[in-house]
Amino acid sequence: MFFDKLLSMGVIELEDMEFYAFHGCYKEEQVVGNKFLVSLTIWSDCVKAGVSDNICDATSYLTAYEVVKEQMSIKSHLLENVATRILDALQTKLPAIVSAKVKISKINPPLGGKVGRASVTLERAFC
Repeated sequence: MFFDKLLSMGVIELEDMEFYAFHGCYKEEQVVGNKFLVSLTIWSDCVKAGVSDNICDATSYLTAYEVVKEQMSIKSHLLENVATRILDALQTKLPAIVSAKVKISKINPPLGGKVGRASVTLERAFC
């Protein structure tokens, strides 16, 4: 059944969503905060929406954005925790999606040297 769904898949991407959030293991990170970029890829059946041109038949990328925004506003020590919560919420709020991948990048992480970003990517199939 999962492979049947893959035959009619479309890809919806929300790239480089920017948030100021308070994720990190260090106390200072949870007080001062940091800038984060989030990219989301959703695999969903887009055939009906492609034919009907009706928003009711589409996977809502507004809902997907709202899920990411809500989860980014909840403090976490680990980006893995944030990414897992995003995938859990997507599965609940967008039951028509088949799979999703989320990448969260912390800009200028406090690692003691010049590092542009540290990222965590999680991917999940919803069968």
